Order: sequence, then structure tokens, then C-alpha cells
Amino acid sequence: MLKRYVCLIAAFALSFSLAVPASGATDKDAAIEKWVEFFQPCAIDKDAQRAELKWFAEASKPFSGMEIKSVAEGIATHKWESEVLTKAFFELTGIKVTHDIIGEGEVVDRVQRQIQTNRPIYHIYVNDADLIGTHLRADSALNFTEYMAGEGKDVTNPGLDLADLLNPEFGQDYDGNQLQIPDQQFANLYWFRYDWFTNPQFMKEFKERYGYELGVPINWQAYEDIAEFFTGKEINGQKVYGHMDYGKKSPSLGWRFTDAWLSIAGVGDKGLPNGYPVDEWGIRCENKIPVGACVERGGATNSPAAVYATTKYVEWMKKYAPPYAASMTWSEAGPTPARGNIAQRVFQYITWLADPAFNDPSSPVTDENGKPLWRVAPTPHGKYWDEGMKVGYQDAGSWTILKNSVKGDERKAAWLWAQFCISKTVCLKKFVVGRTPIRKSTVFSDYLAKEEEKGTYGGIVTFYKSPVEHMWTDSGPNVPHYPVLAEQWWKHVALAVTGEATPQEAMDQLAYKMDELMGKLRLAKYSPKLNPMKDREYWLNQPGSPKPERPDEKGMTMPYDELIKQWRGQ
Repeated sequence: MLKRYVCLIAAFALSFSLAVPASGATDKDAAIEKWVEFFQPCAIDKDAQRAELKWFAEASKPFSGMEIKSVAEGIATHKWESEVLTKAFFELTGIKVTHDIIGEGEVVDRVQRQIQTNRPIYHIYVNDADLIGTHLRADSALNFTEYMAGEGKDVTNPGLDLADLLNPEFGQDYDGNQLQIPDQQFANLYWFRYDWFTNPQFMKEFKERYGYELGVPINWQAYEDIAEFFTGKEINGQKVYGHMDYGKKSPSLGWRFTDAWLSIAGVGDKGLPNGYPVDEWGIRCENKIPVGACVERGGATNSPAAVYATTKYVEWMKKYAPPYAASMTWSEAGPTPARGNIAQRVFQYITWLADPAFNDPSSPVTDENGKPLWRVAPTPHGKYWDEGMKVGYQDAGSWTILKNSVKGDERKAAWLWAQFCISKTVCLKKFVVGRTPIRKSTVFSDYLAKEEEKGTYGGIVTFYKSPVEHMWTDSGPNVPHYPVLAEQWWKHVALAVTGEATPQEAMDQLAYKMDELMGKLRLAKYSPKLNPMKDREYWLNQPGSPKPERPDEKGMTMPYDELIKQWRGQ
């Protein structure tokens, strides 16, 4: 997916080849010792690692010689799993895993196809927890809570420690059953050039022009002011832009919106991990049953807040982003700020920050030692956002077994593989590779505490240790059929990008189309049942979402260093 990741994976592959003898020894004790040394740094001590790896070797004996297939999207974390962890798992267990790396959209398509046909394409998926609403309604995913206590008890790692996982609730149904278990997580945060924001001359100019301090923007008005301030400046010999985004008509344009952009604007209701009864897609649920997306049915996909979110997205890209942004996709835009001509980005997936271009000493966004000149901070929110709402999006690629097509020993072998990839033995090293933490023991490890003090990760570790991390969440259970509904977003948002429709027209068409599709769904549980249409004003005058028009806010910022002090103090 990302060309620069090739360098990163190659580097780890090289270290792997140097650290691991080529003898192919089958002695389990020797293999354990070899991999204990390789999986450094580690959040647990070597004796605990040995015990965990020995458990995998023993529990897998009945399945030695089996072959299983898994699949994940193309980010650094999963490429490392495919290149390195499959080798380690085979040497320790005798189970051969083919871990395919394909596009995110392709993963969703294959999940849907396997559900529909009950024919196994893969034994286990790293499938975003965004599909939790689909899985719980289609009754398609294995209930890990029941499995670990019953059929899968003998192959469940005693050191799995679910309480140590970050945000396991993303993969839970309404009753708290674990249908999906995180393999990697990456938040969508605000990214900015700390060196420019602390430049005394820029700080003076900004204060004179806007009447408040240059700092981390708290709200969208401040973000817009900062974007305007930096756009057109010449810094270090190149023209600078105050914003970065992407707008090509492609499936990734849909992610730009479904990954909580509307919620960041303030579209949904209060509640964590997701707003209820109206969520970040604007879908209203009543008694767990989706009843509509359009305002006329009590939804908010075409509400004033949603139109505001779309308007600002289009406006900022045209005014403050590089001219090539509108023709870029998610994967093309992700590493672009590393070129050194972007002041800030409101929507930066931190997985891209594993790219060497953000960390090499030769990069224009690092110092001579390779330490970031950039930082990450909380996402600024729109004028419809209320205290108690989620603040932003967090991707949670999660292990998912489709229960009707994968059973018996294949299910057990797949479950062993998934647990290996999320084991405490592996997780800290996996974070170093891909910046996608899933365990508290990883982010609170002594190793990362030292790296945090050095500034190695530009605030990523600090964010995951902060008291606000839980406010960045995935798409929740209100979305009844992710594969069917998600593809509508990019098709309709693109009309606003190209000017073929106004933001209001584009969101109207999207809301009505989603309602049309939800009205046709017939799912095993909590299937949609649409509310009757009412006048928009009726719903806009009810408490909560959908919300009526609000006046513009004044820009608000906070010094980054003060923000960090607050986090660490809590």
C-alpha cells in the first residue's frame, strides 16, 4: 500500500535474517530461546516470555503440520506479521500460516462474500471493528467470550489478559460479548509542526493578526485561522500550506467521512464509545434497531452539523491544501506532510507516522538526530460538538473468525495464531515496527517511557497513556451493514468535492440512499425498521441530535507543552 514501508519492512527483515540462524532447527527449546532474544524490547521479562512461548509450543502439538490462511490490510504492522511472525509461529508450533496482505476494501469484500456463501476464503481475518454492527446483526462472527470458556478453553492462552487490552469494547456486541479482538489500533489525530508553532516570530505575527495565541487548536475555527496564517508563507525555501487532505473519488474518500468526521464536527449524540441514539454516521438507533439516517426520520446524516462538516472539508481543501490534494487517495496523502511543506493536518492516521520519511535524520520534518519536529495532539472539534461526545476516530483492526465456515481444528489453529500475534511476548516489538498499540503493558512499558522522554514518537505514546485516549473510538454498533452502507459515502461526498452538488444536496442524497438500503435489509438480529417521515423541524427541535443551526465560535488554542503537562498530571 505504501512504498516507503518497503524500506521499513526490509530493515526488519534484515535484522531478522541476522538475528536468526539459518539452520532451521526444530528443537522447541532452541526456538524459544532464539525468539525470546528476537522479541526485544519486550514489556515482560525473559522468563515470562519463555513460559508464554512454551505454552504455545505445547498447546499447538495436536495441530502441527496444519496450514491456515489469514488476511489483513497493507500497513507496516501486518506486513511485519506476514514476513516475521509467521516464521516464528511455524518454528514454535509447526503450523504454517499464509498471512495475505491486501487492500482494506478487499478485506471487507471477502468478509462479506464468506458470510454470504459460508465457504471459507480465510480461516481468520483482521477485520476492522467498524463491522461490529454487521457481525452482531448477521450473527456471523464467533463469540470469543463463549469460545474461550468452552470449546476453545484448551487453546486459550492463560496469559492472554483481556484486561490489558486497549479498548476491547470496540469489538463487543450490545451484551458485552467479544466478537472481535484487537490486533492493531491507530488513532486519527491532529498533526502539526511543533518547531513552527513555537517559533517566536510566527507566534508574534499570529497573535497580532487573530488576537489569541498560536497553539494546538481546540476547535475548528482555530484550525481554520492557523491554516490561513501558514498558507502561502515561504519557510526554508519552499511554499507552505496550512492544511493537508485528500479528495479523489475512490473508496478511501468514504473513510475520510465514515472515520468519524461527522462526529468530530458534532453530528451525533453524547455517549462513549459511540453516540446514542444517533451515532457518528448520523444513523439513529432505538432499542438497538436502526430507524433512519435522514433528519426526517430522526437521523443526522443530512443535518446542519453534517452539512457544516462537509462544507468545511471542501472549503479547507480548496483554500489551504496543496493543489494536488484533491486528486489524492488516503494512501497517497498519508505520508505527504513528511515533505516538509505542511504546517498541520486535522486528520492524520498515526500508522503513517511509522513511515521512515517522518523519522529519518535526513527528513525535513526531523532534526539532525532523527527526532520529530512534529507532534500529535487531540483532534480539534467542530461547533456542534458537545462535552461528553467522542472526539475522534480510532481504527481497530481486529481478529475475526466467521463461525459458520470455520470450525473444529482449523478454528483452534487460527485462534492460536491470532493470540500469538497479540501476545505480550510480541506486542512491544510490534509497536516499534508499526506504531499500532493494543496493550496497556506496551504503552506503559519502561522502554517506551524512556523513548517518550527522548521525544522519539512525537507524542503518540503520551496520547495512549493519556486520560482522553478512550474518547477516540471506531464506528459503533448502530451501523447495521458496513459493507453495503460504507460504499455510498464516497460516491456522494465526491459530488460535493467536484461541485456537482452542494454539500446539502450531497448529504441529502446520501441520507436518503442509506435509508433506502436499510429499509431493504433483513438481518438475523436487530434488523432496521425505519421511522415514518416527519417534518425536519420536528426532529431539529427535539433534544440532542439532530441539532439545529449554531453560530460560529471564536478560535481557541492551548500551548502543546501545557496540554502534555495536563495529561501527565492525570
